[in-house]
Amino acid sequence: MRRDRLRVAVYSLLLGAVFVAAWQAAVAGGPPGKGLPGPMAVARTAWEMLSDPFYDNGPNDKGIGLQLLSSLGRLALGYVAASVTAVLLGVCLGLSPLLYRAVNPYIQILKPISPLAWMPLFLYTIKDSGWAAVLVIFMSSLWPALANTAFGVATIRRDYLHVAAILQLSWWRRLVTVILPGAAPAVVAGLRISIGSAWVAIVAAEMLIGGTGIGYFVWNEWNNLALTSVIFAILAIGTIGVLLDLGLGRLSRRFAYAE
Repeated sequence: MRRDRLRVAVYSLLLGAVFVAAWQAAVAGGPPGKGLPGPMAVARTAWEMLSDPFYDNGPNDKGIGLQLLSSLGRLALGYVAASVTAVLLGVCLGLSPLLYRAVNPYIQILKPISPLAWMPLFLYTIKDSGWAAVLVIFMSSLWPALANTAFGVATIRRDYLHVAAILQLSWWRRLVTVILPGAAPAVVAGLRISIGSAWVAIVAAEMLIGGTGIGYFVWNEWNNLALTSVIFAILAIGTIGVLLDLGLGRLSRRFAYAE
């Protein structure tokens, strides 16, 4: 097992080195200041940004750390609200096939709608761009968690629910001790999908609302033609996304079980 992990790491590093070398070769020889910047230029920009990531020189000049923290704050608000809503509603739908069939047509209509399509309505109704972005996160996070929770609850062995009924457990105790533990693998899998959807949506939403956030940072740097900053921000977005997925992936492995 350890040898396999080592081989995977070596292959991954080799692929990364080949990609960087090919990138550098593709941009070498081009006129300076024109065309796509190479990895060395991006590395210099990254070093400058990471040397002071939390500076604040005004609305349009903030460090990369502050931009990421702003995005992560919006992500946390929208994602937590959507997760709680999805789990509670998913439990109700999973326990009642009749209710699920009644609600499912509306879910199927709303689920394919891009979260960004809701942005004009949110901006018009609440008139606050920051909270509009949070609601976009809410809409992008809701559906995967809701669908997985409803599926996980619906597939719980009915024997468990019958025993809980025989013991005359209250609904709250039944939820905490039987339903959620039984559906936990499916619930966490849905939450893992939701976090990826939410992180993608917040970047796009912040390009529209302006202010602070990594999405606005990318758009602002593009307007300044600072392509090295844009590429570094893209890499930072990908890194944060991987870390978020790894965290929920580890959580999902803790709840995984074989019957």
